[in-house]
Amino acid sequence: MADKKTKGRQKIEMKKIESEDGRLITFSKRRSGIYKKARELVTLTGSEIAILVFSQSGKHFSFGHPSIEAVANRFVGLNNPANDNTHPLVEAHRQVRINELNQQHNELLRQLEEEKEREKVLKQMRRGKETQPRWCETSVDELNHQELLQMDATIDNLYKTFLAKLDEKTAAASSSMAPPMYFHHK
Repeated sequence: MADKKTKGRQKIEMKKIESEDGRLITFSKRRSGIYKKARELVTLTGSEIAILVFSQSGKHFSFGHPSIEAVANRFVGLNNPANDNTHPLVEAHRQVRINELNQQHNELLRQLEEEKEREKVLKQMRRGKETQPRWCETSVDELNHQELLQMDATIDNLYKTFLAKLDEKTAAASSSMAPPMYFHHK
């Protein structure tokens, strides 16, 4: 894990971020986090919620359940649920469907996170493969003198490691009642 490029989760001082790029990234990540918490609150409690955010550039972002308009109207008293003529069974069905959709959405977010993790692993594996010597996947006829020497040294080390493991396993096997085995070493 020495290749970690981020600082991870840290407590940051609550003051305006000086870097414009840093502000944009933080705005985007925190906005997504607030929306996620709002969805969870709706799913867990059946609450009605509205969030309206304006970016530094003046662009607006919103999240509302059942909608920004419905929550705003209810807030200012234009649509009080007591005056709502929706049949309770229709409302119950609508609420069940909303909960199902929220659960599907949360599951898709979880799957997306898994795929992002899988992508990280694949990128790391690809980087590791790029550092492999060329002779690992090239025909011996195409290798130059230096690559042949590298290949020979690696194979020699592999052979020595193999013999050491074989001797170790043989000694362990012979000490546990197996008949002795003899090997000729190079």
